[in-house]
Amino acid sequence: MTRLTPVPFYFMRHGETDWNRRRIMQGHTDIALNAHGIAQAEEVAPAVAKLPIASICCSTLSRARRTAEIVNTRKLPIVVIDDLKECGFGIYEGQDAAGAWREDWRNGASIPQGESLDVYTARLARGLNAALANTGPVLIVGHGGSVAPLERMAKIATGLKIANCALYRFDPPANGTEAWTYTALTEPSGPSLIIGEAQAL
Repeated sequence: MTRLTPVPFYFMRHGETDWNRRRIMQGHTDIALNAHGIAQAEEVAPAVAKLPIASICCSTLSRARRTAEIVNTRKLPIVVIDDLKECGFGIYEGQDAAGAWREDWRNGASIPQGESLDVYTARLARGLNAALANTGPVLIVGHGGSVAPLERMAKIATGLKIANCALYRFDPPANGTEAWTYTALTEPSGPSLIIGEAQAL
């Protein structure tokens, strides 16, 4: 498995979309931020402005790209990287996000017309390492589906959940360990969503 470039970075999930709100899988389907998603990005923008970042990288999908633009109040360079986009969920895009197929996908099952977790992990690794080749520290604005492959690459125990517009810092292994560490920095107030599930904050 491709390893992540061992440098600290920041990761932020895009703001809410109408499909998030309706608990529908998006994948490569290019759904824009809704009004709440825009407000979420505006709320966390001051926290992003305080980060010691030198560049921002984001997915080509508009929900991530627009989030990156909103939080970029310091007018840093934004690099758009296709390999950072969400997993292609094939026939399940536009369907219920809570489908039973998701656990099978996490266990290695293929998706008709979509990407397996192995294929997606390899692609996302290319995207993350391309992002980390930019002047850093780097903020990466991506997707909820990035969490499962990121856990694998960073050797983090499963269970990490990242809500819309939640901001995290990832640090490379230290003291002879293999696992990265992560720190939750901030997330918007009010209701938020974790990969299709409503959660009151």
